Amino acid sequence: MRSFGVEEEFLLVDARTGTHAPVAESIVDKPGADAAVRAGKRPGTGGPKERPLHNSLTGEVQREQVEAVSAPFEDRDQLAAALRAGREEADRQALGVGARIVPLGTSPLRVLPHRASQPRYRAMEERFGLILREQLMCGFHVHVSVASPEEGVAALDRIRIWLPVLIALSANSPFWQGQGTGYASFRYQVWRRWPTAGPTEIFGSASAYEELVQMLLSCDVLLDGAMIYFDARLSASYPTVEVRVPDVCTEPDHAVALAAITRALVETAARDWSKGVPPPHVPAEMLRLASWRASRFGLSGDLIHPVDNRPRPARECVEALLSHTGDALSDAGDLTFVVDTVASILAEGNGADRQMAVFSRTGNLHDVIVDAMNTPNLRPSPAERRYPVGLNREGT
Repeated sequence: MRSFGVEEEFLLVDARTGTHAPVAESIVDKPGADAAVRAGKRPGTGGPKERPLHNSLTGEVQREQVEAVSAPFEDRDQLAAALRAGREEADRQALGVGARIVPLGTSPLRVLPHRASQPRYRAMEERFGLILREQLMCGFHVHVSVASPEEGVAALDRIRIWLPVLIALSANSPFWQGQGTGYASFRYQVWRRWPTAGPTEIFGSASAYEELVQMLLSCDVLLDGAMIYFDARLSASYPTVEVRVPDVCTEPDHAVALAAITRALVETAARDWSKGVPPPHVPAEMLRLASWRASRFGLSGDLIHPVDNRPRPARECVEALLSHTGDALSDAGDLTFVVDTVASILAEGNGADRQMAVFSRTGNLHDVIVDAMNTPNLRPSPAERRYPVGLNREGT
């Protein structure tokens, strides 16, 4: 069973007013302990890697933001518990300084964020200017273990056509700087301003991937390898594939389902690679269109179908994703949970739909923040509910 872990970014807001709170540097873990946890060791020990005892909280580029990083798990229920624990711990730490965490992809309010004090972020601002100064977005990153760089690149080459569907399912950022954008995931549009962000061509081998990375680094545009912001990439720190396209999800169950789907995508890709099945030859330009359409419409309009590259209803594209990953989901014991959770997303809407519904009802952007702030992190699993939306246990 492949292990998987997640990174969730959250906005920090004042607990009383809902306005932005630049308090991240007051609540994140101590650097030494954080590094130990992220390395998979018990803090304070120098021994071999062990199962991390808890999540870590880390700062991000802006002080109005914090990130919860889970340990890797093979069991979905353990990952779900860790994800909820990470949210609860982040919120508890934030409350200690009069703030709360908010799981939204972008802030609905106007904001000029405060850059964190690390020298690297200062250097990024000097080089990239407004792109860095406006960088206040919350993503959801999923790491899935791979046996080797070759297997990792084989997975990257085969999952790329499915990533726009993940954007649509997770879309949770319809507002930017105090106004509606017309996009379900405007975070993805803002993120694409970075030089290396977006979909990639087929690499073909680990050596080709590394050659491209070294070529990009040699151009004196990026500060370092951590700025390889592909939609999906090989992690520089762990033996994982890292998928970076989803917005942070307001609902914890949505996040867990997206993580399970991502693991199933990597597992399906690895199986195809081992059988000699070549990756679909879809140009990156087509994937840019597919990602734009997913970012623009979310689940409310047509998406570009990952197989035939033509506009199709979002439901058909989601069903194709579940059909493609069905065997891997079933083998991991995740199929029932994922099918039921995705059905709930299709029936009730994604995070962007929820935000727009709150704003339509109240006309107040602060209410959007309050609604997300008060989302319970512990609630009955959708596996116990039924949604008559046309998805069956086989994911078709």
